Amino acid sequence: MTPADAHAEAGAGPAPPTDTGAEDTLDLPLSEELLALFEEETPATPGEDASADPAPSLPPNTSASSEPGDAGSAAGRRTATSSAASSDLLDHPADWGPVTTPAGVFQLVPARLERDLAVISRWMNDPAVAAFWELAGPESVTADHLRPQLDGDGRSVPCLGVLAGIPMSYWEIYRADLDPLARHYPARPHDTGIHLLIGGVNNRGRGVGTTLLRAVSDLVLDNRPLCARVVAEPDLRNTPSVSAFLSAGFRFSAEVELPDKRAALMVRDRTHRAQL
Repeated sequence: MTPADAHAEAGAGPAPPTDTGAEDTLDLPLSEELLALFEEETPATPGEDASADPAPSLPPNTSASSEPGDAGSAAGRRTATSSAASSDLLDHPADWGPVTTPAGVFQLVPARLERDLAVISRWMNDPAVAAFWELAGPESVTADHLRPQLDGDGRSVPCLGVLAGIPMSYWEIYRADLDPLARHYPARPHDTGIHLLIGGVNNRGRGVGTTLLRAVSDLVLDNRPLCARVVAEPDLRNTPSVSAFLSAGFRFSAEVELPDKRAALMVRDRTHRAQL
């Protein structure tokens, strides 16, 4: 399944017109290294959404500024995370730490199947989310989506978004240049992609999605010095999602035809970070 999403914000209006500098690159030549990586057939991951009920809090000994179920040094915390979360491919998202946002202290906490499956599956069964992620069903459906990422080489890392100590969103941080998405746009080395869903109705439609999109893209740029661009590909029909990305400093680059959707290619450039 190709990346998909559901609304992160209550937005309005059609997607902006394609800018003249972007192009569809279905015939984009790829290096032998990238082709070899594609042949491993790591599943593409969903885009960005809004989902259902408020998520439960983390276990008692886990705070928004620590790894799930662990405390102490970064080295100690890393042992409790998947190998993907500690991978060099994304510069160790497990160690990125919390940030202060206008909505509160926020942290990406790498997902753990045994602890997080129930809440993520519940979010995936929200009709607003299921319409774009297409992962509604029993917990096994969500587990089958998470396992290849958790057990993979680290090109995609699933995370809970923890705001003020409460898990309230689901994120996937992924290497867009190593993803099948790279066949459909002019990818650059270390392009980093974002998929998300907001997991509680109380956090939708009031700017939280936009705030967190900006915070997470800042986290990527702060912690991945070789990454010049953060990208996303929300469904073009999902105007609230596209609007949230625009408000978070992304630009609408192009429409791209993906296997399961027509997507809006959204890009946040490091060079324009201060202006947008």
